[in-house]
Amino acid sequence: MLLTSNVAVMSTEEMTVGDMLSASVPMVRTLNLAYLETTAERAVLSLPDQAAFHNHLGGPHAGAMFTLAESASGAVVLAAFGDQLARAVPLPVTTEMAFRKVAMGALTATATLGRPAAEVVAELDEGKRPEFPVQVEIRRADGAVTSEMSVVWTLRPNR
Repeated sequence: MLLTSNVAVMSTEEMTVGDMLSASVPMVRTLNLAYLETTAERAVLSLPDQAAFHNHLGGPHAGAMFTLAESASGAVVLAAFGDQLARAVPLPVTTEMAFRKVAMGALTATATLGRPAAEVVAELDEGKRPEFPVQVEIRRADGAVTSEMSVVWTLRPNR
């Protein structure tokens, strides 16, 4: 911990992926997203039930659900490739979202990396701009899948 003006601040070495994204992405804080799990293979985030973000049915607005899913995909990407940030920036290339069931109440998004990280880094080492998929499922508290998102990410080499 670092102390700045009598305020404790975590150094970047002490910060979790969730801490970093919460600190750097205002929308994460606005929606009160919680990072339940972040590994190099999977990330799990939750969106609490908040009336301020409801749609006309009384459930989470599609924009809030999109942000939840995209944030989960970004968390797994940062966990998997955070050690590559000095030489490449992760960027989403394409996103597709399908709505399966009406979402009501609190939601949980689970993002899964679609290719082995070592394979992606090997392409980066070869001078390529690798692309890789991340799949996300959003579930209600009863376990029903309300929506699915597919995101293709890239690691764009720094110039």
